[in-house]
Amino acid sequence: MNLLAKAQPILNRGPRCPTVLAPWHARVPSYRRTVVPPYRPTALPPGFTLIEILVVITVIAILAGLVTPMVFRNVGDAKVSAARAQIEILGLALDSYRLNNDAYPSTAQGLSALQSAPSGEPPARNWRGPYLKKAIPLDPWGQPYHYESPGTVNASTYDLVSYGRDGRLGGTDEDVDIKSWSDSTP
Repeated sequence: MNLLAKAQPILNRGPRCPTVLAPWHARVPSYRRTVVPPYRPTALPPGFTLIEILVVITVIAILAGLVTPMVFRNVGDAKVSAARAQIEILGLALDSYRLNNDAYPSTAQGLSALQSAPSGEPPARNWRGPYLKKAIPLDPWGQPYHYESPGTVNASTYDLVSYGRDGRLGGTDEDVDIKSWSDSTP
């Protein structure tokens, strides 16, 4: 028998021997032959257009234009209220000083007599201060309170005034003078 005849049955095995005759893809199971292409987005991600952004900015600007004057009007009212409250607190401290020392501090001694024992007339015979827990405050506009004892309006006690935002006598709105006495008192 010829050598070729002996090799013929080996070459004709066909599907029984896929490693010899079948190509590589025939050896891969069918569920693994599916090729998934890499993800490449065809559309841009969702976002806002320029027109939408401009509309939103316009609406915010309109709302800010309507709300801002109301807020700042309230800020001015709050400063006037804060000045009144501080004058009341300073008045209580001055009354405590008077109870201990039989007199209010003079204009020369000023409001600093509420923080440290004053020198000069009238003498602080029984000073038990400090009468304020913190330093003497400035008014809400950053100006010192004007203290006078005996007062021009209240000759038996004191005058304590904040001249408001403008720092001058008289005025309206935020420029109004905040006083320790009511205007109905002569």
